Amino acid sequence: MNKEGFKSGFVSIIGRPNVGKSTLLNQVLGQKIAIMSDKPQTTRNKIQGVYTNEDSQIVFIDTPGIHKPKHKLGDYMTKIAQNTLNEVDLILFLINAEEGYGRGDQFIIDRLEKTDQPIFLVINKIDKVHPDDLLPLIAQYREKLNFAEIIPISALNGNNVTTLMEQITRYLEEGPQYYPEDQVTDHPERFIVAELIREKVLHLTREEVPHSVAVVIDQMVPQESGNLVDITATIIVERPSQKGIIIGKQGKMLKEVGSRARVDMEHLLGSKVYLELWVKVQKDWRNRPFNLRDYGFNEEDY
Repeated sequence: MNKEGFKSGFVSIIGRPNVGKSTLLNQVLGQKIAIMSDKPQTTRNKIQGVYTNEDSQIVFIDTPGIHKPKHKLGDYMTKIAQNTLNEVDLILFLINAEEGYGRGDQFIIDRLEKTDQPIFLVINKIDKVHPDDLLPLIAQYREKLNFAEIIPISALNGNNVTTLMEQITRYLEEGPQYYPEDQVTDHPERFIVAELIREKVLHLTREEVPHSVAVVIDQMVPQESGNLVDITATIIVERPSQKGIIIGKQGKMLKEVGSRARVDMEHLLGSKVYLELWVKVQKDWRNRPFNLRDYGFNEEDY
């Protein structure tokens, strides 16, 4: 039974790689469910974050950044992002105030023109620019598309995020509560645990390594005592040289990845974690459909 006046709906967060989509999602939810990195194309799956209060429930879909794909994984990520445009009630087009308009934005705008849903232009990282620079930026984007609302924010600091949420709710129609009020994502814990490991690899490595990495959870077993979870995971890379980088001298890098990931896992799971990490080379896995399936990228989402 629906509560009278209760609003709900699905909202897609879309934008070029590295504009702060995951940061915004985590800020809204008050906890980390999407990994963050200063490297582009960090997000690989549609991540549904669920925000619920007394009057509304907003289900956010954090899409991979839309970009021209260079391999099958990139093609998969771009198709996911474009498909979500037709599945939602409202679209947030997130841009980076610091970088301004770019060709990548036009690539997205061309696709947004084909949708009927309301589109908000959300200008992120306003803490990085002078307020006087915002007006010409807004004018430039207004010429490109008819936005329902234009809202400047800082996702990292939370500036104006409350206003954004109020405006989103205003545009949603009355509807059911899709998820329990204490649920913040539809992803299983195994998925988030794998993503936390991948995030640490992204933070600690450079150049060709980060985007050649997938993480598979081999086992995740709570002990009978209830206050310890045994987790074994394999980090997949494409070349032996990458394996060497991730393991590091005398295993130092792998130990640091595990140590940092375990802190976030214990916060997520509310219990102690025993984490064992392995590294495996799977040549050219990003271009092999059967590898993509094995590592959690489902063809049905294409």
